[in-house]
Amino acid sequence: MTAVRAVDTPHGEARLHTDRSRRPLATLLLGHGAGGGVEAPDLVALAAELPREGITVIRLEQPWRVAGKRLAPAPAVLDACLVSAADQLRPRTPLVLGGRSAGARSAARTAYHLGASGVLALAFPLHPPGKPDRSRLDELTAVTVPTLVVQGENDPFGRPEEFPERQPLVVVPAADHSFKVPKRSGLDAADVAGIIVEATLEFVVRDVAGNRRGAEGVVP
Repeated sequence: MTAVRAVDTPHGEARLHTDRSRRPLATLLLGHGAGGGVEAPDLVALAAELPREGITVIRLEQPWRVAGKRLAPAPAVLDACLVSAADQLRPRTPLVLGGRSAGARSAARTAYHLGASGVLALAFPLHPPGKPDRSRLDELTAVTVPTLVVQGENDPFGRPEEFPERQPLVVVPAADHSFKVPKRSGLDAADVAGIIVEATLEFVVRDVAGNRRGAEGVVP
């Protein structure tokens, strides 16, 4: 069952949507995108499935969404709110920062400051659509901890082949920026969710938590 609580940030009230694991080996803090909220299907799938596999999932609902606004604020504001919310957690397990789109960028930018043990970038917006010259790759390459990118094959914000070969990356076949797939792909929403959940679980267990399944619980 998801527990929701309000937390104060420098830019207003945010909400933490927490799905706990009974025996957590890691804590995954996820931010949403600029065009949606914590109800995005990929974030919901992770929150529903990972706790039973030993990962506590916390979805951060940014203050602008809580306030009912349509437009996301500047990146610096998103980062400040993420840092403030994360500072109010007291995880006893490794912290993985992640999110989709703008949330992924914010996770990458704040990972060092927050002492994250890993970064999960879902649908990372490598550049604005049709403008590859405005690359945001430097935000990813600046991360010094294990990082996984999960990208749609047909994402106009950055196709998988646009990322460096050295970047660990999982491709969702035929998917767009929202991880939606056409019927002709032979995949459905459940298939897509399965790819994302499996990739994330493998990443956290292998590259972040190791064999720490006996770690104590997290008490956000």
